Amino acid sequence: MPPFVFGKIATRENFTDRIAESKQLEANFKNLVNTIIISPRRWGKSSLVERACISLKNDKEYAIVRMDAFNCRTEEDFYKTFSKAVLSATNNAVEGMMESARKYLSRFLPTITMSDSEGKYEFSLKIDVKDKSFSPDDILDLPQLIATDKKKKLVVCIDEFQTIKDYDDSVAFQRNLRSHWQKHQDVCYCLYGSKRNMMVDLFADEKNPFYKFGDILFLEKISKIHWVDFIIERFQSTGKKISMQLAGYIADLAENHPYYVQQLSQLVWFRCSDECTWQDVDEAFSGLVGQLSLVFSMIVDELTPKQINFLFAVADGVTNYTSFDVLTKYKLGTSANVKNLKNSLSSKEIIDILPNGITIQDPIFKYWLQNVYGKCC
Repeated sequence: MPPFVFGKIATRENFTDRIAESKQLEANFKNLVNTIIISPRRWGKSSLVERACISLKNDKEYAIVRMDAFNCRTEEDFYKTFSKAVLSATNNAVEGMMESARKYLSRFLPTITMSDSEGKYEFSLKIDVKDKSFSPDDILDLPQLIATDKKKKLVVCIDEFQTIKDYDDSVAFQRNLRSHWQKHQDVCYCLYGSKRNMMVDLFADEKNPFYKFGDILFLEKISKIHWVDFIIERFQSTGKKISMQLAGYIADLAENHPYYVQQLSQLVWFRCSDECTWQDVDEAFSGLVGQLSLVFSMIVDELTPKQINFLFAVADGVTNYTSFDVLTKYKLGTSANVKNLKNSLSSKEIIDILPNGITIQDPIFKYWLQNVYGKCC
């Protein structure tokens, strides 16, 4: 098996660093502190949550509820998925799940249908949010009701939580969620998602219902020194060698981006025999850039000339985007237009506007923009 993991949850030996974040999240779970995790895409949020959940795995006092809201496009979808996740996590069998559903959600006419011989099942509730008599109270209070009855503490982890911003009358929905969840004494909520800007808007904007709902954990990049030790150890675990310099070179090429460090390391590992060479790393990196070129071309095709020019300015390390020289050199138009460019590229999740400056989220896209696309145009 390859010694590196990307595109899925990293656990055990595949998980590196995040020591302080892991301790904080585990402590929050044990003490039932609501936590919001915010970071750019593919920085290891899900792996961090999984690690904290594993720390409670053998503690019978706790039950872990995992929910992915990615496919929840409406309030109805959310209620159904939320109910199923809570009932599944707090019952050992389908029969127990059905019994709990009838006990706590009887007015929604819950049903469970076995779909095949492998034991898979479909769970459904009769919900119509447009019905004036509809009230989601029982559903939203389900974790606390079960926690009270079973004398347990529940940790509810919801991935892609930012999708709720797209619901009809999203603010009213958010307000309803918070009004219930903030009263739960034996439950905590860990909310995270892949769209950093939407998550920031949900939880850091005082105008929104979820403002100050819990402890906000902003993930930073894993430092180069941790990546070097990790890469060397993973190579050694398979009988291969890589020098400290080359391990650092991999981290530098990927700009310490967790997903890309693991991916590039694996491509290098596949390419080298017993001991890694500079050529192995360079060829693997070129292959990675070529592999993603079509995706990057499609991204650029959807941008305006001024948006592309602004990205060149970001990639070149510009800091004062509204200076006359920068506006002229990169053909950005007026200083007022710079704000629109920032907002549009930020909403597309192409750049991150951070306290210490603006960065391009994807380091390989940044390299491609400067060294492939920039030389062709």
